[in-house]
Amino acid sequence: MRMRQKSELPTKVCVCCQRPFAWRKKWERDWEGVKYCSDRCRQTGTKTSGKAAQA
Repeated sequence: MRMRQKSELPTKVCVCCQRPFAWRKKWERDWEGVKYCSDRCRQTGTKTSGKAAQA
């Protein structure tokens, strides 16, 4: 398996903080389902999305 440069990896934009983040090996199986760049954004995002859904 050939090593790739970080610029060659797919990227997404975090739903919570709107920053781009790159593919990681641990997300290999569920890359389509990844929405947040970190645990902190995931925790904050679920709190804010719940309030936004009620408003």
